Amino acid sequence: MATSPFTTSLLTLRASSPSSYSKLSFIRASSRRDLFKGVALQALPLLLLRPSLAREVEVGSFLPPSPSDPSFVLFKASPKDTPALRAGNVQPYQFILPPTWKQARVANILSGNYCQPKCAEPWVEVKFEDEKQGKVQVVASPLIRLTNKPNATIEDIGSPEKVIASLGPFVTGNTYDPDELLETEVEKLGDQTYYKYLLETPYALTGTHNLAKATAKGNTLVLFVASANDKQWQASQKTLKAMLDSFLL
Repeated sequence: MATSPFTTSLLTLRASSPSSYSKLSFIRASSRRDLFKGVALQALPLLLLRPSLAREVEVGSFLPPSPSDPSFVLFKASPKDTPALRAGNVQPYQFILPPTWKQARVANILSGNYCQPKCAEPWVEVKFEDEKQGKVQVVASPLIRLTNKPNATIEDIGSPEKVIASLGPFVTGNTYDPDELLETEVEKLGDQTYYKYLLETPYALTGTHNLAKATAKGNTLVLFVASANDKQWQASQKTLKAMLDSFLL
């Protein structure tokens, strides 16, 4: 194979002056690093922007007003929204939220996308948030994690205290202490029973105040969680409670 004049010159330089050759090699390597660094820096803004796209649009721009209260909009989950709904592991659910809230992206590892249709651990269905008011999320858990009885109702699983003891960490984002539970309520709507919770969670990752509502249907228990820090709670606890009350499966 023929050697180019440029390569021949480099070989000659290397033989006659090793130190000069080393300097030239360093300059060439640095230039390549600078080139790659420039390309990476140009691509970085695009990578950083991608996650925020899911939160750019207020839900009021694409969700219909709630028939019960036009100051809210109504979110009705459908198979296009989550992997579990597409797999038939979760029945469609709905709830209201203020039109200024924005939908947040759920990380793939938390969405259950990788384990459907037979997930062994709970996963996050959807998340919505507002910087001034708080955030809500829907968490689903396979019944097999809570009971061996197929198609169990939430009463079959146990008391409100027993259910929240199993699901508390998915409300707080880290740990659950029974002393954090302030109130429980059992609500019956038709054939469906819901357990409702008020928690004060000073060490929770989700927020110092949490509301939760749980029910079971099919082979899944579904948990609606509304969270806020102290400042958000003072301004929006009535809004968060209205959202919680509206949750239906």
